[in-house]
Amino acid sequence: MLKGTPVGDLGWTAPAFTLNDFDGVAHSMSDHLTDRGLLIAFICNHCPYVKAITDRLAADTKTLLNEGIGVLAVMSNDYGAYPADAPDQMKAFSNAHSFSFPYLVDKDQAVARAYKAVCTPDFFGFNGDGHLQYRGRLDDAAMGDPTHRTPDLLNAMRKIAATGRGPKQQTASIGCSIKWL
Repeated sequence: MLKGTPVGDLGWTAPAFTLNDFDGVAHSMSDHLTDRGLLIAFICNHCPYVKAITDRLAADTKTLLNEGIGVLAVMSNDYGAYPADAPDQMKAFSNAHSFSFPYLVDKDQAVARAYKAVCTPDFFGFNGDGHLQYRGRLDDAAMGDPTHRTPDLLNAMRKIAATGRGPKQQTASIGCSIKWL
């Protein structure tokens, strides 16, 4: 089911969490929040919207990490019902796309619920104080040709890193609904 993210509600504080990656290594949100900010991306392996942007997401997040902005990805789908999203498949997906960030398993979906994530992909950009400044799309190419795309997320996170504030104009992300337990 196609869902769109709500834009707005900016300024709320990121709920703290600790989740394991697909290898069982624990990662705390607070350990990845830098003074330049943090991007948390709710993604999964099987969603066609995520598949369409994965290579661009990997490239843009590598840039953000190189610029001192933290990045985490969270997979909150019910992988019992959607085995393509199981931890072993997350590892294969991460390796195939050369992810430079931890890809975390939200098995009980508590993090997705705390963040009010609604779809994959769903992007949350926080400033260095952990306040939400961006909730929008990756870029304007969506599932189309990315040749002349505008990298909304990359630009927003750079603005947040420089000023502590996100852009006033934000376009919602769209994708598949999170597969709830």
